[in-house]
Amino acid sequence: MNIRNILAGLTLVLIGSNAVLADKGQIKPFISGSYQQILAASANQPLMLAIWSVDCPSCLKDMDILGKLHEKHPALKIVMLATDDAEALPEIKRIIDSHKLGGLENWAFASDNPEKLRYEIDPAWYGELPRTYFFDAGHQRVGKSGAMSLEEFEAQFSKLKM
Repeated sequence: MNIRNILAGLTLVLIGSNAVLADKGQIKPFISGSYQQILAASANQPLMLAIWSVDCPSCLKDMDILGKLHEKHPALKIVMLATDDAEALPEIKRIIDSHKLGGLENWAFASDNPEKLRYEIDPAWYGELPRTYFFDAGHQRVGKSGAMSLEEFEAQFSKLKM
């Protein structure tokens, strides 16, 4: 582990400590165990986990759709997870704010081992983006890779029994 990774991790930990206080509008550090924390906080309720990156054009196209979906389905918990490192935090925040997604729960990878974090989410996922998981109230999930249309999102939502 080099000093750059240590500093990046510490930066996200400090941001995360503020996120605990502010919750909405902040970016929480996604570390080992965070995936289970997200699921536990959403026990017995449907959830959508949208995984994206600042360098993913298809992810950015999905952002406008996600904003519309949040307006139409405010009861559905939508969690955003950026796979970028700490150096991208200003850009992550800018993108979230520009798409008016700051009111959602937002996380960013905060580990020098992103492969481990991806494996914790889904051992069959190899990092392709965007990646979206739809969880019903019992947390049975369906994972979809690639950009989706509004209609495709709506079709998945209809299966969640919200």
